[in-house]
Amino acid sequence: MEKKKNLFWLFALSSAVYFTQGIEGLPSQGLFYYFKETLGFSVEKIMKIESIITLAWLVKPLIGYVIDNFFNRKAWIFISLILSIITVLFLGLNSLPFFILVSLILFNSTNAAFRDVAVDGIMCVEGKEHKLTGKIQSIQWISISVAGLITGVGGGYIAQKWGYKIGFLALIPVYILVGLVAHFYRELHVAPKASGTKSHLLADLKKLFSDKRLIIVALFIFLYRYSPSFGKPLFFIQLDTFKWGKLWIGALGTISTACGIIGSLLYYKFSTKINIKKWLFFSVFLGAVTTLSYLYYTPVTAVIYDVVYSFIGMFIFLMVMDFMAQNTAKGLEATSFALLCSVSNLALTASNLSGAYLLPILGLKWLIIISALTSFLCLPLIKKIE
Repeated sequence: MEKKKNLFWLFALSSAVYFTQGIEGLPSQGLFYYFKETLGFSVEKIMKIESIITLAWLVKPLIGYVIDNFFNRKAWIFISLILSIITVLFLGLNSLPFFILVSLILFNSTNAAFRDVAVDGIMCVEGKEHKLTGKIQSIQWISISVAGLITGVGGGYIAQKWGYKIGFLALIPVYILVGLVAHFYRELHVAPKASGTKSHLLADLKKLFSDKRLIIVALFIFLYRYSPSFGKPLFFIQLDTFKWGKLWIGALGTISTACGIIGSLLYYKFSTKINIKKWLFFSVFLGAVTTLSYLYYTPVTAVIYDVVYSFIGMFIFLMVMDFMAQNTAKGLEATSFALLCSVSNLALTASNLSGAYLLPILGLKWLIIISALTSFLCLPLIKKIE
């Protein structure tokens, strides 16, 4: 009975932490409008700022090492929640200089990364023991998607009525709720290093970076996920050319997220029946075609692309995550999975930065074409993955 009760709180904690990741996007629309309309920043500068904010997610293996060596995973969830509450209070109650504003947002992004790594560590240990990793991850991504639905409408409403500060303050009750859920969960398996076992970091690193298969998979993931980004220029077109309202943009985001949930449910059903390597190969060509479709961007096609590609995109995203999980190093699954996730995040950051750099040089049309062509860079590596 006690075991089942703790498993319930494990599911609840995993769900709550991932829900928080999604709901933390509430201030994002307000921030975008603040940067664009109040500070007058260009699309290139906003893209660079967003790349800086996500830097903490590139060092998830380092965060995992800290969590494994000091305290325990549950303690780090509490620490990050307390720091997040303090941070959003500063962000929501003060008009801060630009540098301090971005620094605090980066700090809160780091808190979120600590929570993510900590709860994923719990998921790996408990999930493997009870053979529940798939179910826990399904709950996690459903939760973050539901939060995305709320953020799509709520973020747009907050941005239009009050601005980004209220978006930050609205996160405080969520942080408190996650803390309550964490309180009821009992961490039965403390990380060995955190409990006093001698660290073997150098040996672990040697094992990871001498794993030829893992290195090839990491390089493939980077090239698969990388392509110069043009999302923010399209956002500017929606605002300045299509004259779309903030509430409509938020509502469209909500519809797209709902389609993403359908995609995740379909992957849950068919994940054991597909050849991931084969499907990844064909998804490269599909990605190039969908990218080129943005050369024809009208108010009607913009809606169609958002809805259809959200459905397809979530299915492919989960397929890539599944591929990464299946190719982790034996005995170092959590560390190598965090490493592959960091490589994926690095690719997305590189996409954003290269898109910001190339946009004023090439223009949007050629940026889209270059983005489509880079989709094929990963193809030679597929054959090398056994």
